[in-house]
Amino acid sequence: MADKIQVDGGKTRAPKSMRRSRPEVHLDTEHPVTVTIDGLETEVPFGTTILEAARKQGVKIPTLCFHEDLCVAGVCRVCLVEVTGHSILHAACAYPITEPIEIFTNTPRVRRARSHMIDLLLSEHLGECYSCWRNNNCELQKLAQEYGVRRYRFGHVSERSEPVDRSSYSVTRDMDKCVLCRRCVRTCIDLQEVGVLEALYRGHDTKIGTFLDKPLGEVVCINCGQCINRCPTGALRARDPVEEIWTAIDDPTKHVVMQTAPSPRAGLGECFELEPGTPVTRQLNTALRRCGFDRVFDTNFTADLTIIEEGTELILRLYKALVEKDASAALPQFTSCSPGWVKYLEHFYPDFIPNLSSAKSPQQMFGSLIKTFYAEKNGIDPKDIVSVALMPCTAKKYECNRPEMCDSGYKDVDYGLTTREMGRMIHQAGIDLPSMPDSDFDDPFGTATGSGVIFGATGGVMEAALRTVLELVTGKLVENFYDHCDITPIRGFEGVRLAEITIDEVGPVPEIIAHLVPDWNWLKGATLKVGVAHGTANAKLVLEDIKAGGPFSECHFIEFMACPGGCLGGGGQPIPTSPEIRKKRAEAIYAEDAGSKVRKSHENPAVLGVYEQFLTDGPCGEVSHRLLHTHYTERGKYIV
Repeated sequence: MADKIQVDGGKTRAPKSMRRSRPEVHLDTEHPVTVTIDGLETEVPFGTTILEAARKQGVKIPTLCFHEDLCVAGVCRVCLVEVTGHSILHAACAYPITEPIEIFTNTPRVRRARSHMIDLLLSEHLGECYSCWRNNNCELQKLAQEYGVRRYRFGHVSERSEPVDRSSYSVTRDMDKCVLCRRCVRTCIDLQEVGVLEALYRGHDTKIGTFLDKPLGEVVCINCGQCINRCPTGALRARDPVEEIWTAIDDPTKHVVMQTAPSPRAGLGECFELEPGTPVTRQLNTALRRCGFDRVFDTNFTADLTIIEEGTELILRLYKALVEKDASAALPQFTSCSPGWVKYLEHFYPDFIPNLSSAKSPQQMFGSLIKTFYAEKNGIDPKDIVSVALMPCTAKKYECNRPEMCDSGYKDVDYGLTTREMGRMIHQAGIDLPSMPDSDFDDPFGTATGSGVIFGATGGVMEAALRTVLELVTGKLVENFYDHCDITPIRGFEGVRLAEITIDEVGPVPEIIAHLVPDWNWLKGATLKVGVAHGTANAKLVLEDIKAGGPFSECHFIEFMACPGGCLGGGGQPIPTSPEIRKKRAEAIYAEDAGSKVRKSHENPAVLGVYEQFLTDGPCGEVSHRLLHTHYTERGKYIV
């Protein structure tokens, strides 16, 4: 059976010229250089920075502007070191080793220079440590503690000079706490290639701002929140709805429900000093009920629903294009569950809006169902339901406030809550999350599959879709083609990936979609081409490739995620973030998938029950289109 559907191993990754992740530094490993650090001699590849060499030796050098995800800047000068024979100190993060050198990281001169740099940074920083959301998790605060700052040698900002920018639904900016490290600028320009933030003016007047220094809500910010995850201080934070949610919980007339996505459950433990990637799903269910939520549901349920709706939409587009020869069928179809990606497309590539799936994200599908199907089933007036979504993503706050997201007749999702904010709520309630007993999700949305879980990792939506589409089309178990139904060629952290799947045999059309297509003969022998991209810089590469007629232009379906690593690297996840932390969160997500009793979306009995009881005209039918899909006009705006 394995030869019936094949993935060409040579085509599971894009050409090297199209791969994007952290900017790569090409080291000459064939010509090592001898370096001595604090008396310890070692060899490193030609071009290794002093900072990297020191870390390999276990020598700690403090940093502030440096971040593993970003290109080198060398602007904060906190990582200064002494090089024998040089009259000046050097920034360790920006000094490439090209010849044998001797380095000292802990001389009186170095310690004094670092202390002065920290004092200078503090002199421009509004110190509100007790009331700052980054208190006890602030890199500047930690440096001040480590270097024994007991007084403000160069003065201190005690009064505000700029108002806090709260114009965005997702990101709040407090520039009085900015230390000009430019991490946010490099994140927005280099990592995401959006370019909203930049260093304005020069010298003492330098500040981080937007185009014409406009409020963030008035520029082309995609709300991804990646700048928040890399800001070392409290200058950037997510817009926080915690107090409003507590008010709803305390109101006896309100029925407050919570849906939780898989990525926060793989990251929330970090807010309680657990190792990254420690799953806390079942403990979280108990903690949420103790916080006062009336029902706790699994967003994976509507992730499964999304797969069925989006997969059916893909089949219909393919049938329209291949059988009916209708040139209006927009292919490749793009995923639509990442609101940061959707906003990026709207701003920068509006001509591709027809390619976007009309399926709402799992968050918004859940919102529609809660205030229609769930409200009717439980005899609750939807105006009394407060729907909260625990998400890894700051853009979800923007998404639930889009004016068209009210197909239930009410605002479908009332509040988007980040992983960090959820951790704070649990702390406020005096709950120790790791010690909570396990409990299950509530019905009727308590059943989900492993396919819903892997939505949290880059490639997960595509893998979930393929598990369903392959079985529906071939009539064979996907395990016949991939061990344990793990479609591993789709997985990984390469910036962009390509895969090809040849369908050599077809089965009968399943009853759930039999009214949409007569048979699968038109797919027999076809090669399904799919792509995956995470991070909007990589999305840009794919879209430009499509415009140029490159390999991605031949794809039928492409998954896009706005954030590096997918949702597990979302802008609302615990800080810090790094490639290693994102990898551990992904391992937790795939482990939960592997342990799931049901691993394919189309086998979720609760989802099938919703179609039988409520969405009675089936996937992509009139009811599901009204509640679970949105549509664009030719001008690229939603119509409701």
